Amino acid sequence: MTVDKEAAERLAISFGAEAARYDRTRPAYPGALIAKLAAASPGPRVAEVGCGTGVLSRQLQAAGLDVLGVEHDERMAEFARATGVTVDVAKFETWDPAGREFDAVVAGQSWHWVDTEAGLAQAARVLRPGGVFVALWHVFGTPEPISEAFVAAYDKVAPQVPYRVGHSYDEAFKSYQEGCVRTADAFAGTGEFSGAEQWAADWERTFTTAEFLDLTLTMSPMALLSAEQITGLTSDIGGAIDAIGGRLTVRYSTLAVAVTRN
Repeated sequence: MTVDKEAAERLAISFGAEAARYDRTRPAYPGALIAKLAAASPGPRVAEVGCGTGVLSRQLQAAGLDVLGVEHDERMAEFARATGVTVDVAKFETWDPAGREFDAVVAGQSWHWVDTEAGLAQAARVLRPGGVFVALWHVFGTPEPISEAFVAAYDKVAPQVPYRVGHSYDEAFKSYQEGCVRTADAFAGTGEFSGAEQWAADWERTFTTAEFLDLTLTMSPMALLSAEQITGLTSDIGGAIDAIGGRLTVRYSTLAVAVTRN
């Protein structure tokens, strides 16, 4: 879904206001992909693009890597620092690495917020030859009764909003898989990267009504809604989950694309 520039900026900076909730509800990355990433990096020095509250950074640290987060939202950076992550506050595209060189640059759920041309140049600048760039995205979809409830709730409380929570798994997977291909092609097109690979891991997570609504409140499209619209949306979605027993199991895939610096 296309979002205008002003709305995109509102979405990009929406997470910091919910930093604690974000860290509490956003899922970690599958252990198999963490291990694959650690094995692919030719050394321990990692820069994470848009590290947020440090969800991925902490997993990489636990795998033995030396991680520096780059996060432009001071609120998110402050939370990450409190959990033991070193963070530079800056947009990745304009960040000054101060001569530092990295074995890996990693973007967990963040590369789509980065200006493509400037981001590619920055990744090439800070990666050592043989270093790897890895972008990861969680793909999930709500079960059919709940995705239908999202559509109905949006049509009732915010029919004019084009960018929404509540997509189906199949449409989300297709969109993100195409995004991985575009990302690999963009890196290859610079002439500075090669050896593109795609990785994936499938998993499930079960939520109670309260847990799923908690997660929903951290989703960027919520930044396009008023408080009244959010209340109406979550009330309807909560009712739909309660109607199927107060629990739902969500199907996830974590997709990743990896390229090597020439």
